[in-house]
Amino acid sequence: MSKKSALTSLLDPALIHEAISASFKKLAPDTQWKNPVMFVVYIGSILATLLFVQTLRGQGEGHAWFVGAIAVWLWFTVLFANFAEALAEGRSKAQAASLRSTKKNVMAKKLYHHQDRSKCLPTDSASLRKGDFILIEAGDIVPADGEVVEGVASVDESAITGESAPVIRESGGDFSAVTGGTRVLSDWIVVKVSVNPGEAFLDRMIAMVEGAKRQKTPNEIALSILLVALTIVFLVVTATLLPFSLFSATASGAGAPITVTTLIVLLVCLIPTTIGGLLSAIGVAGMSRMMQANVIATSGRAVEAAGDVDVLLLDKTGTITLGNRQASDFIPAPGIRQEQLADAAQLSSLADETPEGRSIVILAKETFGLRQSDFNAQQAVFVPFSAHTRMSGINYTDTFGVREIRKGAMDAIRKYVQEAGGYFPEAVEREVAEVARRGSTPLVVAEQSRVLGVIELKDIVKGGIKERFAELRQMGIKTIMITGDNPLTAAAIAAEAGVDDFLAEATPEAKLKLIRDHQTEGKLVAMTGDGTNDAPALAQADVAVAMNTGTQAAKEAGNMVDLDSNPTKLIEIVEIGKQMLMTRGSLTTFSISNDIAKYFAIIPAAFATTYPQLASLNVMHLNSPDSAILSAVIFNAIIIVFLIPLALKGITYKAQSAARLLRSNLLIYGLGGLIVPFIGIKAIDMLLGLLGLV
Repeated sequence: MSKKSALTSLLDPALIHEAISASFKKLAPDTQWKNPVMFVVYIGSILATLLFVQTLRGQGEGHAWFVGAIAVWLWFTVLFANFAEALAEGRSKAQAASLRSTKKNVMAKKLYHHQDRSKCLPTDSASLRKGDFILIEAGDIVPADGEVVEGVASVDESAITGESAPVIRESGGDFSAVTGGTRVLSDWIVVKVSVNPGEAFLDRMIAMVEGAKRQKTPNEIALSILLVALTIVFLVVTATLLPFSLFSATASGAGAPITVTTLIVLLVCLIPTTIGGLLSAIGVAGMSRMMQANVIATSGRAVEAAGDVDVLLLDKTGTITLGNRQASDFIPAPGIRQEQLADAAQLSSLADETPEGRSIVILAKETFGLRQSDFNAQQAVFVPFSAHTRMSGINYTDTFGVREIRKGAMDAIRKYVQEAGGYFPEAVEREVAEVARRGSTPLVVAEQSRVLGVIELKDIVKGGIKERFAELRQMGIKTIMITGDNPLTAAAIAAEAGVDDFLAEATPEAKLKLIRDHQTEGKLVAMTGDGTNDAPALAQADVAVAMNTGTQAAKEAGNMVDLDSNPTKLIEIVEIGKQMLMTRGSLTTFSISNDIAKYFAIIPAAFATTYPQLASLNVMHLNSPDSAILSAVIFNAIIIVFLIPLALKGITYKAQSAARLLRSNLLIYGLGGLIVPFIGIKAIDMLLGLLGLV
């Protein structure tokens, strides 16, 4: 989602109204105590309110308007924290509602026996059970998750993935899984139901994105413990200040002891209320950003682990390379011009609809301007590729007679040329070996008994992927390419793509061993997969992204599911995880830093009558003690509101090393957190003075 659309979603009136309503509902004690830091503020608000009522009766301390204003802004502090969490949860619930709208209760054709399609029983989809066999025909909605056991069909999965292009689902292989709620467009399939009601993929997706059901992650728990510890320390410190103040006032015979209202404000401003109020929202927003990227995370733990990943395992095909070999060069045989080779190669590929064949036609056109404008299809007989001959080509009649052109593997072309009475040049053999050494695929072209040369087909590395790997390297993340190619080919592609290492001739056992070896070294490993043979490695990986088009086994083994089935999404997932950790760290730094500035506002004001010497700490020259205390508590509340968009959108992601990130974090959010409160509190104090409230 773009920054503009993200901001638009934040400003959605319906979402804001719902969040405001939820903010008041969250004032229930059983909800508030789950956030210890804000629970202290909650108790302080109640005490301040009671003190205000007591003051109205003439029995309290200080001015009624001052105590009342403090109570109001303390309640606002609690409500603003509730609002931040409610807004984050509201976005997740809106996403869940969108998913829920795609869930339909439909009639299914349950088979008595999966091999007999002539007899079926109309059954409500809610009554289907794991192990049932159902027939799904063109136009039918898939009633439940399952595996295709018979037939092949085109399926529209746009309701789940958002991708309009239909996909093929067939029995066997890695593309046999179907998801409830999708629609069969053509043909028919027999599906074995793999889940019971309530356990379907769509049901799990809805539960996953419900912010209210999110469990805290280990890092979040650790930070919560730190915040609670700081709160307890400041609580003890604040509690001891009252007897000291009473003793000093009595011993000196001058001044007045500190009031309970001032102590409450001091405690609230000293404890890390800013990050305490935003911590939950940051976690919920992290999962929400995953959903915006069309990735379903089973828990916040998976999102957080993505931010801590040390090693990325990436499939070569479709991730690092485009997935289709493309012609990159024409290498002529001795005595043959390159343009002559290109012309013959293009003729032999005119009827070749494979990506390789299309690329040969395009390369000849772009390199030499060959367009075969005088080509007459009626004078041509195309020879399709066959596994038996391992060749394809054309028999074309022109003014010079019949031209028999073939392209194919070296051994096949050698046999074809020798049977025609020709010979295979050693120079061409050397070129074939050199092309293979570079990791490319050689296709030899011959016309009758004469070898014309070699077409080099290579896996094209995706544009910009090398730069992405360089960014990951800057972040301290190691990239490893996984491929079934031989080591020679794998090494050539790895060097061109810029990955740090590769695993060639990869087997399920080799992938599993590689992951375990890195985990033994204390590293977190992420990988993608879609096949049943990927399931063991996915189950072992710390961040396991299964493709939605993959098998049920792969999706169950992973802790994330990519609805777009885009293998390169793993890089984006790591960036989102990093962004969540960076946001939490930055706002924690800001929160702790701005507490320091609040000390200079509150402490001199709180003890001005008890310890007049502390007046020298009033570096901001605030109007009065009451103004200083009220300005600090107002700033403490409204800063949460100003930081809500940042908590939900996340800070701007940049690929940096940990050391550089720490320096940047301290400079921007540490120094910023120190300066902003001075400006904010002074501005509020001046406004209160202009309004004549102090």
